[in-house]
Amino acid sequence: MTSTDAPSRSTDPVTALPLLDPAPAFRDPALPIAERVADLVARMTVEEKVGQMLQLDARDDLDDLVLGKHVGSILHASPERLDRAHELTAQTRLGIPLLVGEDCIHGHSFWEGATIFPTQLGMAGSWNADLVERAARATAVEVAATGIHWTFSPVLCISRDLRWGRVDETFGEDPHLIGELASAMVRGYQGDGLDDRRAILATAKHFAGYSETQGGRDASEADLSPRKLRSWFLPPFERVAREGCRTFMLGYQTTDGVPITLNEWLLTDVLRGEWGYTGTLITDWDNVGRMVWEQQIQPDYAHASAATVKAGNDMIMTTPGFYRGALDAIEQGLLEESELDAAVARILTLKFELGLFEDPRHPDRERIAAEIATPAHRALNLELTRRSLVLLENDGLLPLGGGFAADATGRARAGSAPVVGESDATRTVAVVGPLADDAQTQLGDWAGSSGQAGWLDGQPRDMITTVLDGFRRFAPDDWTITHARGAEVLTLEQDPAGATFPDGQPRPQIVVPSAPDETMIAEAVAQARAADVVVAVVGDVIELVGEGRSTATLELIGGQIALIDALAETGTPFVVVLLASKPLVLPPSAHQASAIIWAASPGMEGGRAIAELALGLVEPSGRLPISFARHVGQQPTYYNQVRGQHGTRYADLTQSPAWAFGEGRSYTEVEYSDLVLESAELGAGDVVRATITLRNTGARPSRETVQAYVSDTVTSVSWAEKELKAFRQVDLEPGATATVAIELPVAECSIVNARGERLVEPGDFELLVGPSSRAERLLRAGFTVVE
Repeated sequence: MTSTDAPSRSTDPVTALPLLDPAPAFRDPALPIAERVADLVARMTVEEKVGQMLQLDARDDLDDLVLGKHVGSILHASPERLDRAHELTAQTRLGIPLLVGEDCIHGHSFWEGATIFPTQLGMAGSWNADLVERAARATAVEVAATGIHWTFSPVLCISRDLRWGRVDETFGEDPHLIGELASAMVRGYQGDGLDDRRAILATAKHFAGYSETQGGRDASEADLSPRKLRSWFLPPFERVAREGCRTFMLGYQTTDGVPITLNEWLLTDVLRGEWGYTGTLITDWDNVGRMVWEQQIQPDYAHASAATVKAGNDMIMTTPGFYRGALDAIEQGLLEESELDAAVARILTLKFELGLFEDPRHPDRERIAAEIATPAHRALNLELTRRSLVLLENDGLLPLGGGFAADATGRARAGSAPVVGESDATRTVAVVGPLADDAQTQLGDWAGSSGQAGWLDGQPRDMITTVLDGFRRFAPDDWTITHARGAEVLTLEQDPAGATFPDGQPRPQIVVPSAPDETMIAEAVAQARAADVVVAVVGDVIELVGEGRSTATLELIGGQIALIDALAETGTPFVVVLLASKPLVLPPSAHQASAIIWAASPGMEGGRAIAELALGLVEPSGRLPISFARHVGQQPTYYNQVRGQHGTRYADLTQSPAWAFGEGRSYTEVEYSDLVLESAELGAGDVVRATITLRNTGARPSRETVQAYVSDTVTSVSWAEKELKAFRQVDLEPGATATVAIELPVAECSIVNARGERLVEPGDFELLVGPSSRAERLLRAGFTVVE
């Protein structure tokens, strides 16, 4: 089966396939990309077209992938298999270069020795788009050097149900914050243009509504109306689409019974129609196959493949059956060969934009040696990690000993007088808990030991600073740092349903919480009694995190609660470090702690940053990008819920979160006062301008995140009580005062009406400004939008 319109009229006597002209037009870099694409598509056989739409797992039979199925893209390629794939590609008739993709989610995840940053949720704790953009740029430089062209990042999902296993991959719960940080990440990945050899393709995922799960269960039905999608879930995607993100990945879920893979309203009417998106769509892992073997809405691969192409999908990720299915669909009259052309053209356009026909961007050994984990990248990682940490509680115990001057190496100066606070410094610290010295868990998901890649077991231990390492390295020389593990977290059992899913992918094993170990607890308690202060490092581990690993509970599992209970009973002041992929529900004993720090899978520099914060060598500045629940039964927990719920509590528990979106403490206090609007009457095309006064009333510096929310007081349809619309970060020295300007377009004060139209309704509004989303912490100023 071959195309009948190939320009070449001569054929290979062995294969009977068209031979290339001596100088085919698609090889001419002087021609416009559109002409080169058209020429190449016209030369391709139907098998080559179908293959070009496939992205398959490089851990499978490479000869079959490249020579048998003519794949256009591979992923999960170890360095050795990537070299082999390029060798095979050179043997193909047209020599179309491979597009190499990988899950480089928060650093070059599966490259040994790469820079691993905090997860997206950790990055979001910084509320700093510039740092996020710089981290993405550093990642792109490292990734591009190794011959990978495409990262499946950033994640734009809105995280609302904390039971979902992929919360850590998101930027949290707020569409505005997600849009700011995702746009920054796209800019960092794609740089000044794809023709830059240090740029990589960004992917906005998972389009759209994938995170709105049933019961927190991954990939379940998302109960979303088109209006709800337009209201909150689509705006971040629209923003990055209009800003040039070149690829979108689809979610796993169905919405109103239709898999996103086949949702023509989303893919055709909205994305390619209303937004004018010209980029490339890729399915998530085996979306096409899942319609057959799991969702059971297609009878076979021929029907599933035909429906997928007709719905507007381009690249099909890891559904090997698509190759035969699409060819069968054409033979059966379910699909026309010409219907493949638009998808193939979009894929080839990416390859031409990247310049792969002139330079396939193979791994560059010199750049690998010079550009991966550079001192500048590691310094950036440390800066972002410091800014990601959120101090949730502090009764004054922190900084330990009042804080110290640091020497040139960053260590607290031995025997030095505290910068602030008591003159007698804490001298013995017991660092306990199962995560205190767990280097690979600290990195989070998609980081080498998380199971998605089989060619490495983790990142080099000497590149990772655990919490225990951090205290041993940065506490004053005359301090004593002791350690006890104190508890185990879990063991694993085989799922009775089998080791693999029907598509052959590994099925996650079942988690069995470990029982409290009296001997381990006794050791930790003995060290706590002998110490001046305890730092208890608890949280979740990789077996509880990620795709297919949602949890029914949010509590600490294994022996961790028993450990904290026992530590609380010693009477020794203690700090809880929650080193966890997402917000968890802490036991009552944890709330007896003098301080609580949340470190959301903080990456390689996490332990250093945590120790520095506790010792007062850096100032806490992180703010929550997501709310903490008091109990799992509060789910979903997010600040911008729609008005009208018969009060603000359950019969047995408040609806108020334990810690709310935007919250985070400093080692000082900042007063907010004098919120003043420039004008209280505005038109739809105007800008809301206001000022607010901040004063640092304490003795330490502060980096304050000023948050501006808007409340539309009367709306034609139900709407959120308030929504984040702007934020600014301000540095304040002790005793300093600053007047902070806030600006936001009136156009941002919009709702989506009953007809699905986004518009600003004239009427009364409130501007709310403060340090978090908590109503009692916000100053208010009213304004009116007139016709």
